[in-house]
Amino acid sequence: MNNEPWKSADWFSSPWNFQPEVTASFKLPSTVRVHDVTLRDGEQQAGVEFTADEKVRIGVALAEAGVARIEAGLPAVSPADAQAVRRLAAMGLPARIVAFSRCMVDDVKRAIDCGVSAVVMEIPSSDHIVEYAYRWSMDRAIDLSIESTRFAHDHGLQVSFFPIDATRAEILAFLNLVERIAKEGHMDALGLVDTFGVLSPHAVDFLVRKVRERISKPLETHFHMDFGLGVANTVMAVAAGVETIQTTVSGIGERAGNTPMEETVMTLLTMYGIDAGVKTQHLTSLARLVADLSGVHQPSNRPVTGKRLFNVESGIIASWVRNVGSERLTEAFPYRPGLVGQAPPEIVLGKGSGVDSVVVWLDRLGMKASDEQVLSILQEVKARSLEKKQLIDPDEFVAIAEKILGPAPRRTAEASPSLERSAVD
Repeated sequence: MNNEPWKSADWFSSPWNFQPEVTASFKLPSTVRVHDVTLRDGEQQAGVEFTADEKVRIGVALAEAGVARIEAGLPAVSPADAQAVRRLAAMGLPARIVAFSRCMVDDVKRAIDCGVSAVVMEIPSSDHIVEYAYRWSMDRAIDLSIESTRFAHDHGLQVSFFPIDATRAEILAFLNLVERIAKEGHMDALGLVDTFGVLSPHAVDFLVRKVRERISKPLETHFHMDFGLGVANTVMAVAAGVETIQTTVSGIGERAGNTPMEETVMTLLTMYGIDAGVKTQHLTSLARLVADLSGVHQPSNRPVTGKRLFNVESGIIASWVRNVGSERLTEAFPYRPGLVGQAPPEIVLGKGSGVDSVVVWLDRLGMKASDEQVLSILQEVKARSLEKKQLIDPDEFVAIAEKILGPAPRRTAEASPSLERSAVD
């Protein structure tokens, strides 16, 4: 057992995370697994449409990354969705392929026809959304749930019951609904569904405790990011004993999106000592595949997978990176870039750069400069970067350096590392 779980060769988090005063109330499960909903809920983000071939590409990549369950789509939505679910279910992937279904027998039949062994079944669970959004009676919602979940079970499907808008329901009414479905219908697991992202982290433990008082079924999370709390809430649920977390790649999904897989998996690993089974080295390539196919491109500094996440412009941090080298890289970053499939840190030049940044770039050109000349180059770099409101590119740096130092030594491409990657290897 690692006596310092906050620190490894690949990451360095806070030792406070593992203090007994912090962890005393935890009920951590023995295993945590990821149930990915990119192909279903992720596609509900406005403007995102995956073809069947694209869903298969993403599904294969998710399985290769170690995701335990893949929610491949809602077969009732379209023939293309049904085709994607059917194809993924027939591929023999190491991940379990799951279909999504409304609590309707016809939807379940479509899922069965696709060859899946498990289904997530949704129904509205708050009185107000049943009345105003669905224009149903609660009795109808309950009757449909009982009938369809029992039908799914009778036809060999594992059923995860998915009560929409649970966190805005009155708690006793919600628990009564869930208990009735468990007794009169069927559920193998229950989703804790925060459809509108309105649950606070402090309320998560309350929800888990109340459900456990009435339902002895495995629990799953499904949290949204309307207030940016999906990761925190999911982690709180795991600390309360929840075993399955529903996420999407890069957090794509309805409105502000779903809980992002990358941040959640890395938080559990580095701050709680929990390996969710995902091969973290796949996270960046997976995120970029989904970005390309969805057309939803992420901020360059997005946690874990942002394209400029490990670019260093600040002169102070560039000095850190230069001083610590590759052996102690986690003194300058919370985890090594390679742990999440990122390239090594790159020192870039801009308005915020410092002396060490210029020295690194000069070294790669094989150029020497006095302290005074380095300062002159730095001032030119800052002025040019501010003028263009962008980083300095290699050609611009060469021009600035040669203006002050004279022509750079001629070096072959093989002997001269590209300034495109002024990296700490």
